[in-house]
Formats: sequence, C-alpha cells, structure tokens
Amino acid sequence: MDQHNLSEHVAAATQTTPHYAIDRLESNAPPRIDQSRHSPFYQRLLNTTAPNSLQPDLPIDALEANASPQHQAHSIDASARDYYFLFDQEHLQPTTATHSSHTEKPDVITADRFAQTTANGLVFEQIRRDFPILQQKVNGHALIWLDSAATTQKPQAVIDRLVYFYQNENSNIHRAAHQLAARATDAYEHARQVVADFIHAASTDNIVFVRGTTEAINLVAKSWGVHNIGAGDEIIISHLEHHANIVPWYQLCQQQGAVLRVIPVDDTGQIDLIALAKLMNSRTKLLAITQVSNALGTITPIQQVIEMAHQQHIPVLVDAAQSIAHMPTDVQALDADFLVFSGHKVFGPTGIGVLYAKTAILESMPVWEGGGNMIADVRFEHVIYQDPPNKFEAGTGNIADAVGLAAALNYIQKIGLQHIAQYEHELLQYSLQRLQTVPSLRLIGNPQHRASVMSFVMTDYSPEQIGRCLNEQGIAVRAGHHCAQPILRRFGVEKTVRPSIAFYNQHDEINQMVDVLQHLHRQRHQERSSF
Repeated sequence: MDQHNLSEHVAAATQTTPHYAIDRLESNAPPRIDQSRHSPFYQRLLNTTAPNSLQPDLPIDALEANASPQHQAHSIDASARDYYFLFDQEHLQPTTATHSSHTEKPDVITADRFAQTTANGLVFEQIRRDFPILQQKVNGHALIWLDSAATTQKPQAVIDRLVYFYQNENSNIHRAAHQLAARATDAYEHARQVVADFIHAASTDNIVFVRGTTEAINLVAKSWGVHNIGAGDEIIISHLEHHANIVPWYQLCQQQGAVLRVIPVDDTGQIDLIALAKLMNSRTKLLAITQVSNALGTITPIQQVIEMAHQQHIPVLVDAAQSIAHMPTDVQALDADFLVFSGHKVFGPTGIGVLYAKTAILESMPVWEGGGNMIADVRFEHVIYQDPPNKFEAGTGNIADAVGLAAALNYIQKIGLQHIAQYEHELLQYSLQRLQTVPSLRLIGNPQHRASVMSFVMTDYSPEQIGRCLNEQGIAVRAGHHCAQPILRRFGVEKTVRPSIAFYNQHDEINQMVDVLQHLHRQRHQERSSF
C-alpha cells in the first residue's frame, strides 16, 4: 500500500464533514446489467413477449434456474404450467431457448465446487461476477463491501428475475381472470412456496409476506400481542436485541400495562441462561429473542432457549434477520412459534420480509390491517376475512420483490448454506485474528459462537472517522449504534465500527481493511512521539 497516498486520504477523511460518504464513484468496467443484456438468457427474456401478442412465459422454476447469465437456458414446456386463474391453455406451447453456436458453456458453481475451492480462491471470481455492484470502484479502489449486516448485495439472478417480472408478468394478483394476473399470481404464490421450503415450514399457509423484520414483529405485537397480553403479564427479551425487537414490545407493555423483562449477557456478549430460567414464570406470555446479534454477532443458543420456554408453555418469537443468510433454518426442528426475517438481509430485494407462525397461532390472531385482498366478503353490517396467510396481507403486496426474494433463496440454495456457513466461519475467525493485530483497537464482545459480525472501537478515533478513512479506500463498513443501543451501552460505548461479511468476501479484503486501521494507529503514535 502506498503510505503517502494513504496518509493524504486519512488526513482528508478525519476532517469534520456533514456527509458520511463522499459521492465519488468510479468504474473501469461497464455496469454488469448492461453486459448481461448481451447474454443468450437475457435475450430470451427480451424476446419472450412479442408486441400485440401473448407468448408463453418461462415456468418459474426454470426461470430461476437460469436467472443468472452463468446458467445455460434449456427447453421449456410451458404447457405443464398450472395457472392460477387461466383455464384456456391456447397460448401455452412449448418454447425452446438455445445458446448461439459460438457461446461457450458457462462454468456453473456447485456446492461441492464451492466447498472444495473457495480456500484457494478458484471460485471467487465467478461468485463476485454474480454481483454486479461489486464490479465498481469507489474513490479509485475496488469496492470492498463489509456492510452485509446492514444489507446484502444482490446477485444477477435476482436482478434478472425482477426485470423479467416487470417485462412479462406485472399485474395485480388474485383478482383478475387475464393471463398476466395468472402469471403474477403464480409467481407470487410460488415465492411463498420457496420461502416455506427454505425454512422448512409445514405449509405455505404459515408464510405471511410483510415489508421486513420490523413490520413482522409489529404485526405480531399489535395482533397476537394485544389479544394475548394484558395488565401484569410479562414479555422477555434479551440485552442483545435490535431496536425492532425492543420498541414494539415496549409499546405493547405501555399500552396493556404489561412488564418488559430483559435477559442479561455476560462479559463475552452471550446471554445468561441461568438468569433466563429465573426470569420465566406464570406471568410470562412471550419470549422474543434474536438468533444472531446484529451488533456483536453473538449466536444465541436458540434451540435451548425455545425448549426452556416451552417447558413453561411460553411461546417464542425468533428474530432471524441476521441468521437467515448465514446458517440453515428449520422452523419445525426449532419448534419456533414465530420466526421473522427480511429479504434484503439474504441477498433479496428491500421492502419484502417474512413472518412465519404456527398454524394454530395464525388462525387465532385477529387481523391487523383492513382492506382489499384480505377479505372473503364485505357488507356494511358484517365482514368475513380470508384464512391465513391472506388475512394478514391487506392491499396490494410487494409482488415483484417477493418473486425476487424467491430467486435469492434459490441462488444461495444452489451454493448450499452449509458450505456458506463453513466458509464464513473460517473467514470470520481470520478477520478477528487480524483485527487483534491493531494495538489501539478493542473488540466489543467476544462470544464463543459468532456469525458474520465484528464490532470494535479504536483509541483517538471516532467510529465515524474510521468509517470515512475506510471509505476513502473503497471499504464499506457500518459506523454508529446499529439500532442496538442497549447492548453497546452494556459494554460502555455508544457507537462502534461494524464490519460484517458474506460469502462474496475474501481474505485479502480483510487484509486491506486492517492495513488502513494499522496506518491510523501508527499515525496517532507518531503524532504523540513528535511532542
């Protein structure tokens, strides 16, 4: 690294500025989305619907299998498609999409190849090509995205699926008898099936689409919570929680006269199970807890927590926003009563999320919002609601992004969450070791079991200054309180720097981040020595 240039960047970045990041984006390569338009698959999308005619569309499973330009298109039997509303199959004829003769067959990533070759980097270039945003430069440096705990980047498969939806399927769902409504409805309900399969739910009826984790928790609090929690009752959360898993329960307690109780954490950042056992009693009506802390990365012993709660007939809500992309989720094996997550944390679009709940619970919950789509019959004197999950999806939902979420889940399933978890664990351990080589750096929390997230402070620098210095080198991290103020204050800080990783990161990116941090340390040390 050029220390002279780095010094100049550090000096500029540590100056007071009203902006966290400076708008200086550079790129030596054309955006990936433009490149993808030349691929045989993308041409297939563009040619699917001819003007003034309805051509057969790709079945959803085939589309997602081929959504990345890396995947070879194949013959499609559209007549096998089971449409939601359409019974006239006149237009549904087999369609064949083939590569041109000069197109080389792509080298497709498989789970086995990923597991065997990520250590020596053979697959990384291919994985990173799947994420067009990672091809750009920021401040003259290749973008290093270490902010996946805030939001993950999107693979081309997701981007292509969204484009295809808007070009070929866009319609409102459930309420029309035309072909585009059928396509959109099929795509939306197929997405629900993909989510159910991904988290091993017993039925698609257990899957409610919402805007994200925050809305899912609010839905539970304002529907199930109001119906089941009263004056003197208690709700247990942990010290690790994101504000989204604190504020709705605080509001519910204020409204109902209930009491909010908090599981403490030890000095490593792990919850105290002995304290949890003492907190639970006959007045406890709900335990709401994160599976992975967004501020420290702590993996909570969620299976044990649920078992302890269920022994006392206490339902459990699991906040899986930070765990869903990093470890397999099986709601039936966990026996979770509720589980919530956001699509944008798992390589999907923003504005889409999932509430899972057991069948009996969803059936017992009163509706939260009223409007179209969630009703079976409306009279001025009486309203009949749909069965779950529809009764919780009032109005026009985020159809396209639900479809995009399904594409994201299929994408990571092709690689394999077990392989992703194994690789990320090794990269996380390497990252922690490298961070500890910076003398003035203090890691916040040291849980035995951790996923994806690191949190630290440095002597003589604010988190915002560190974030700006890293940004000058094209390195994106989060700096702030991470919507988790209680747990940071438990460790005596208001803000931290929070790098977070995903499977598209690699060791050299960690080294580049640590190089900047070590330079910051040396600079302060030299300044002190000069006095």
